Amino acid sequence: MSIRLVDAPPNRKLIIGDGMGEVRVKVKLTNSADDELAATGAIPPSRVRTLNAEAIVDTGAIRCVIPQSLLEQLGVRIRGKEVAHLADGRAETVPRTASIVFDIMGRETSDEALVLGDEVLIGQTVLEKLDLLVDCKNGRLVPNPDHPDYAVTRV
Repeated sequence: MSIRLVDAPPNRKLIIGDGMGEVRVKVKLTNSADDELAATGAIPPSRVRTLNAEAIVDTGAIRCVIPQSLLEQLGVRIRGKEVAHLADGRAETVPRTASIVFDIMGRETSDEALVLGDEVLIGQTVLEKLDLLVDCKNGRLVPNPDHPDYAVTRV
């Protein structure tokens, strides 16, 4: 495998390799609206809809993707539609969710997701917010080594 370093915003180096294997990670998904209702005492924490899934980390994707079946389990509403340009070159209009909490490796952020396919995909927006990087050599997701104990967001 040929590996090279490339500049990537915000001033980070990403390792890019050809023939890279698939990186999968465990993710906890939570209905953000339920989470807010529980925080205010409107519903008990036991009623917050959440699920655990295995996700593909897709460094070529900007947005996250969840399948329709998981959307229904989470009870997250659809906020609208968006045109998604898929890896095979097709453009497809797909549903876009309301906010979902993504918990990966103990780091949490909320984001919308596109609804399509049959697997959870983690895209760049969530990786950036959680300050996680792909370790291509070892086929895993890792905290940014510049601050491994907490996520840092560049503003």
